[in-house]
Amino acid sequence: MFKYFITLQWKSFFRSASLGKSMAMKILMGFFTLYMLATLLMAGIGLFFGLEEAFPETDPLFLVSQYLVYWVFIELALRYFMQKLPVMDVKPLLTLPIDKSKIVHYVLGRSGVSVYNLFDLAFFVPFTIVLLLQGYPIVNILGWFLAMMGIVLSINYTNFLINKSDKALAVVLLFVVVLYALDYFDLYPVRAFFGSLFYGLYENPFLALIPVFLTITMYYVNYRFLRHGIFLDASLQQKTKEVATFDLTWTRRFGDIAPFLQLDLKLIWRNKRTKVQAFVSLAMIFYGLVFYTMEDFGLNSVMMVVVGILMTGIFLMNFGQFIPAWDSAYYSMMMSQNIPLRKYLEAKAGLIAVSVVVMFFLSIPYVYFGWEALAINFSTALYNLGINIPIILFFGSMNKKRIDLTKSPLGNMQGTGAAQFLVGIPLFGAPMLLYGVLSFLVSFEVALIALALIGILGFAFRKHLLDKITLLYGKRKYGMIAGFKERNG
Repeated sequence: MFKYFITLQWKSFFRSASLGKSMAMKILMGFFTLYMLATLLMAGIGLFFGLEEAFPETDPLFLVSQYLVYWVFIELALRYFMQKLPVMDVKPLLTLPIDKSKIVHYVLGRSGVSVYNLFDLAFFVPFTIVLLLQGYPIVNILGWFLAMMGIVLSINYTNFLINKSDKALAVVLLFVVVLYALDYFDLYPVRAFFGSLFYGLYENPFLALIPVFLTITMYYVNYRFLRHGIFLDASLQQKTKEVATFDLTWTRRFGDIAPFLQLDLKLIWRNKRTKVQAFVSLAMIFYGLVFYTMEDFGLNSVMMVVVGILMTGIFLMNFGQFIPAWDSAYYSMMMSQNIPLRKYLEAKAGLIAVSVVVMFFLSIPYVYFGWEALAINFSTALYNLGINIPIILFFGSMNKKRIDLTKSPLGNMQGTGAAQFLVGIPLFGAPMLLYGVLSFLVSFEVALIALALIGILGFAFRKHLLDKITLLYGKRKYGMIAGFKERNG
């Protein structure tokens, strides 16, 4: 029966009307997969020796065990965004004499051989082989490896249960942040505690049965959940859902652009792809912890400008680069109405500006690392407000590819074109070049003041710049409308 299901999906792929597009995407993702597998393979081989050289007095396996707790929760979060659940079209099969249990076992079995599980294997298999070659006891190492595979499969099947829950994702991310904060500020020895637990799987191989039992349990829970959910009449039932409404009357204070702001806020909250963009933007505030804690990069480094631009302007990039493609489903209707294009763009610019201000205020605690960190974030925020907002709106006039907000955000490349790759050059290249030259020739302070002044200068010419961009949108209006009507574009 499994062979029959695989044959059906194989025929479905090759008989699809969008075979060319699917094949091109499969080839592209295939190259990316090979690259990731090669990278993880090299990491699995070299990690032991790198840790042994850097920490000669500590067992490399114990060092790895200390960070496995972060790996578990971070992988859960990544799979939430990236892993597509292997859901096949079961409705036609429900009218045939096929045991529903076999359908469910096939769906769960296919997820067990997911490429994401293969990524974990690409790391743990070579790492385990290196441990064996270095003289670690065979029984202990094999027990540890079995436990790791049990944890991987448990993560896989847990993702089935939390994939549709934003609350579960928030809990996972919050747990990672809390653990990292407790460990970083020495409030609780998180790494030491969980490191001893994971290292115990090596010291006591019989404990590997715990992750194996957990895998079986998660498989059974998923089986029960899916088995009781695939009925034909369930798919025919009219689903009722209470619509969440929000009080957006506060937007009226913004005058003529208030209706557009309300539309954008509703669009962001009611569609998963835009909601994911908003959550990713908020999570980016922790990006500074990666660089501010690294001794290789000083606070005067050019890389700190990139960090400041990203932290304060991440929503500008994630959301702004697809303006006006977010509205592609009804853009032609909007353009046929008596709607001022200038007000439409002002609303987009205003929403992005608010996000930059909010992200700057969230970045203020980085003053803990020195006043330089606060100064960098402040100057880059001004630069984003004055210069990068007009730049992102200008490149938006080149967007002609439709975005279907009903599609899953997982691996979704809709709306991506040449403009999305080119926009990074002025967004990052110009401030990096300006800061690098001035900080080298004059001083760190002068370079930051220059970034801030250029941002303020952008405010001074804001009206003129928006006028020019509005004219550009007007000239390209019909090209955009035609492009947004192409559903397979």
